[in-house]
Amino acid sequence: MAEAAAHEVPGIVQAGDIDDDAALRLDRWMASAIPGHVGPLRIERFAGGQSNPTFRIGSPARDYVLRRKPPGKLLRSAHAIDREYRVMAALGREGFPVPKVYGLCQDDAVIGSAFYLMELAEGRILWDPKLPKQRPADRAAIYQAQIDTLVALHRFDPAAIGLEDFGGGGNYFERQLARWTKQYRASDPPPLPEMDRLADWLAESPPPAAEPRIVHGDYRIDNMVLAADRPAVVAVLDWELSTLGDPIADLTYFLMMWRMPPGERIAMDGVDFAATGIPTMEQALERYLSATGGRLERPIEWYLSFNLFRLAAILQGVAGRAARGQANNARALQAQDRVAPLARAAWQNALKAGAPA
Repeated sequence: MAEAAAHEVPGIVQAGDIDDDAALRLDRWMASAIPGHVGPLRIERFAGGQSNPTFRIGSPARDYVLRRKPPGKLLRSAHAIDREYRVMAALGREGFPVPKVYGLCQDDAVIGSAFYLMELAEGRILWDPKLPKQRPADRAAIYQAQIDTLVALHRFDPAAIGLEDFGGGGNYFERQLARWTKQYRASDPPPLPEMDRLADWLAESPPPAAEPRIVHGDYRIDNMVLAADRPAVVAVLDWELSTLGDPIADLTYFLMMWRMPPGERIAMDGVDFAATGIPTMEQALERYLSATGGRLERPIEWYLSFNLFRLAAILQGVAGRAARGQANNARALQAQDRVAPLARAAWQNALKAGAPA
């Protein structure tokens, strides 16, 4: 989360689950981990986000952002904030735009769960991909910057920057489908035939394994900070779902908003691309492929179906946590309502890609 105009980001609420005693322990930990740190601390929680609670930590010297695991029983492998810290540390050393990280604490005794601290990146977070307050030329430049930043991420050789073991081996799509199908079913979902059909069909037709690259896993406009005065990406945020995998999966997750069902916040339905300066999905795809030399091994609808299925499974997990009383904000309680429309959109794309009717 970054400094930005109030209308562009979710509001800040009270610290909530970091009480006064935990704040004192955090202050002591920061004094031992960060050279030159002085207290006292001011702690405010960002209202956005549905997974790892995120806080603004103010001090006389500088302000930070703290990301922590949520309290309570968690699904296995979820909320691995140590992975977020590791990938940002590695990419930051290479000059890729990520917030500077200051320290990782895996001792639950400090604030109740593991956490890390990073810089408060300065700039703009734009939540509406239609960019209603921008001029056409600026919209075009912002989209070019987003695509070019993704290209830069996918150019890194993971082994060359110490991330050769950051993800599992084998076929990325097979791995992801197995993971999210399992977690979807573990979240006690209501009956939804499209999700069952998608899980079976996608598992039967994955693209061949590709050379692994670092994939962000949730690459979209509101997970990045833009410079205040120009259309440049100064920090990519929220690396919770990052791993090693197929870069085309990352690209098509970004492209998914062009095929989102109406009503989704990032849906592109109704956009006049020629008038607004926003590229079409085909233009965005071509810019990426031209820069990387990549190719699609399946119809693009296969990849869109996969990503819509994956997002529906993630949201079902959010809904499951809300049902268990572990929701991090009010929007988590509404996640269940989004699952079925996303599953239906995924199945419509699957049919276009050759799934049996």
